[in-house]
Amino acid sequence: MNDIDLNLLIALDVLLEEGSVTAAAKRLNLSASAMSRTLKRLREATGDPLLVRAGRGLVPTPHASSLRDRVHELARESRSILRPRPHDLDLSTLERTFTLRTNASFVERFSVPLVNAIAEAAPRVCLRFVPKPTKAIEPLRDGQLDLEVGVIETTAPELLTRGLFQDRFVGVAGQGHALLDDAITPQRLAACRHVMASPSGEFTGPMEQALSALSLDREFGVIVPGFSDALRIARHTDRITLVPHSCLMPVRRHEDPKPLVMFELPAPIDPFTISALWHPRLGADPAHRWFRELVISTCRAAYRET
Repeated sequence: MNDIDLNLLIALDVLLEEGSVTAAAKRLNLSASAMSRTLKRLREATGDPLLVRAGRGLVPTPHASSLRDRVHELARESRSILRPRPHDLDLSTLERTFTLRTNASFVERFSVPLVNAIAEAAPRVCLRFVPKPTKAIEPLRDGQLDLEVGVIETTAPELLTRGLFQDRFVGVAGQGHALLDDAITPQRLAACRHVMASPSGEFTGPMEQALSALSLDREFGVIVPGFSDALRIARHTDRITLVPHSCLMPVRRHEDPKPLVMFELPAPIDPFTISALWHPRLGADPAHRWFRELVISTCRAAYRET
C-alpha cells in the first residue's frame, strides 16, 4: 500500500488488547460492521490474518503477537503527540534563555526591573539583551529572537505586537540653565546649544522636525549615538537635549550633585508607542507567554515610576 491510514494503527492496538471486534468497536465508538471492515483493511495492509477465530473469541497470530508491544507504544506516542499540550509551567525549575532585541536606552532604563522580576519568579532563566543595528524581521522568524521592544514602524503581517506604553519627547537641561529662568518658547528653545542623540549620526530628529515646521532653526554642535550620552553631556555642560520620557530614571536628588531638569516642549511633537513584537511560532508556548507578559507588565510598571 502506498498510502497508509495511520488510524489503522490505533485500531490494531485496540483489537490486540480486546481480542474482540465487538469490544474494540465499542471502545472506538464504531459499529461492529465498521470494525470488521477495519480488521479486513489491517489484514490487507500487513498480509497477515492478525486475529483468527478460536471458539467464540479471536486470538492473535504469531505475527500479531510479535507486533503487540511495538503497536501499543506507537499508538501511545501518537495519542500523546496529538493531545493538547499541558499549560502548567513550573517557573522554579524552568531553564531557558530568552533573547530580547532593543536599544541601549531601553536596557539602561528597564533592565534592572526586568532582571529582578525574572530572578524572583524563575531563578534559572537567563535573559540576553542584544542590540538592533537593523530592524530585520528574519531573526524573529527563525527563532534567534524571542522578543523585540521598541517603536514598531512597519512590520510583516504575520508578526504579533502588544503596546507597552505611550512615550513622548521631553526637554532636559542641567539645573540652573538659563532656559529655565523664563517661559520656554520655541524661539528660546531654538536659540539654545543642543546635543542630539542619533544612532545613525544624522542631524535629524523629532525636535528638528517640529522646529522646522515653525520655521525655526537650532544650533548643533554635538551629536552622540544614544540618549544616555546626550543626558550625560547635558548634565555637565550648557547644552540641552531632547529624550523620550522613558529614558529618565527615577530621580534621587540626594544622590545627584548636579541633577537634570525636565521641561515640556513648546513645539508640538506627537507621542509614540513602545511595543513588544514576536513571531506567532512562539505564541502558544507557555514559557514564552509567561516571558512576554512579564516584560509587558514590568515595563509598564517601571514607566509609571518615571
